[in-house]
Amino acid sequence: MKLNNKRTFFVGIAFLSICLFWGIYDNVIPLMLIEDFGLNQFWSGVVMALDNVLALFLLPLFGHFSDRTKTKWGKRTPYIVIGTLAMALLITGVAIFDASQRAEVALAGLNQVYTLDGLRAADPTLTLEAAQVLKDSLIEAQRVLVLENVTNQNATYIIGFIVMLFFVLVAMATYRTPAVALMPDVTAAPLRSKANAIINLMGTAGGIVAMGLVAVIKSNTNYIILFAVTAVVEIIFLVIFLLTVKEPQLVDQMHKDSVAFGLETEEEAKAVEELGASVVEEKMSKDVKKSFILILLSVVLWFFAYNAATTKFSYYAKNVLEINNYSLPLLVAQAAAVVAFIPIGMIASKVGRRKTILVGIIMLAVAFLGGSFLTVATQGLVYVVMVVAGIGWATINVNSYPMVVEMSKGGNVGKFTGYYYAASMAAQVLTPMLSGWLMDTTGTARVLFPYSVVFAVLAFVTMFFVKHGDAKPIPTKSIDAFDKMDAD
Repeated sequence: MKLNNKRTFFVGIAFLSICLFWGIYDNVIPLMLIEDFGLNQFWSGVVMALDNVLALFLLPLFGHFSDRTKTKWGKRTPYIVIGTLAMALLITGVAIFDASQRAEVALAGLNQVYTLDGLRAADPTLTLEAAQVLKDSLIEAQRVLVLENVTNQNATYIIGFIVMLFFVLVAMATYRTPAVALMPDVTAAPLRSKANAIINLMGTAGGIVAMGLVAVIKSNTNYIILFAVTAVVEIIFLVIFLLTVKEPQLVDQMHKDSVAFGLETEEEAKAVEELGASVVEEKMSKDVKKSFILILLSVVLWFFAYNAATTKFSYYAKNVLEINNYSLPLLVAQAAAVVAFIPIGMIASKVGRRKTILVGIIMLAVAFLGGSFLTVATQGLVYVVMVVAGIGWATINVNSYPMVVEMSKGGNVGKFTGYYYAASMAAQVLTPMLSGWLMDTTGTARVLFPYSVVFAVLAFVTMFFVKHGDAKPIPTKSIDAFDKMDAD
């Protein structure tokens, strides 16, 4: 049984475009809020949390809507097209409001000029280096004051910026779940871990494209060019997707293949095709429902563990391990995950998703436990910790989503995809706050890794009792037929 890698690659372009957007968003929007509008860390954090809060409600909603959509282009493609075009149009508007704010700040100007000679004349004890540091701090303090005054006196631009950003996030939410749900729609159940590995690689590629755009397109005046180029690139990816992915035909082929090797009956395939989401009104059995709840709880718990460690790592590395280049260990973890995606998908197809995830959770717990004992003297071992954590996270990530949709019926994959993302987003909203509160309360950042260990152990416990979600084994009598069909 073999995966059509080329088809999965083109299906993954939709996810690539999503990750491209979030790469730009996470890199640039915080800078706009702080450097152009004068917001402090708290309020900029509130705005940046808006996408996760919206996701809790909108991702399941649009997943459910797409399940019940029936057009000649399919049920996911219309959302991908509308969402991408809306986002590409609106994101440039965000940059325009930011540029208008910058122009207002430039007009206000810095009314106090500081010179090194003047500062040293006022305080003869200052060395040249100390005077330079003082000059920089005074200019920065004055700049922040100007930003705050401009924003307070004319709130038009920041209000317009946030309103436009809100609509951009809604546009993203309209197609994020449908784009992800397309993979299981067109991929036979036993192949979904392998396919999800490719989808994750596509997402990583989107993040790399985003970093490349940010690095290449730099402007001291505004971000309009960056956002306009991003919009054009997003539309190019959309065109490639539309030219290569014919959703109805791919869905039909998936059902034919599934019938051919005994994964579903002709009646089941026909029912899903004709009735869509109305098929899913059938109640989930108690055992399956228990596993479904447990795996969503597991998703929350391992995101509590991993997301806390990654979001707070920069502070931990600087203040506990005295590592200045704190981004490098995180890049090492990401690189390890990327390398592991494909092999993990293959392993899971052999030994099962549940067992593979449990091994991944153990790796995550071991990595965080090891991180708890790191000191300045042993800081070099942080790279070993991050490699193990990255591979463990990839092991979990590749297999958890396919397990969730395995418990769905053919017509409600989108809704279950939304549940999966809602669980992960809820954890990503809460765990930075909870871990930060714990660090403040105890007065030390050293509680970070033990915090992650606790949640990883809890995730192992809940995942251990999940009994559903592994792909059904392929009936032996159908393997030869499928291999022949795949070869053709």
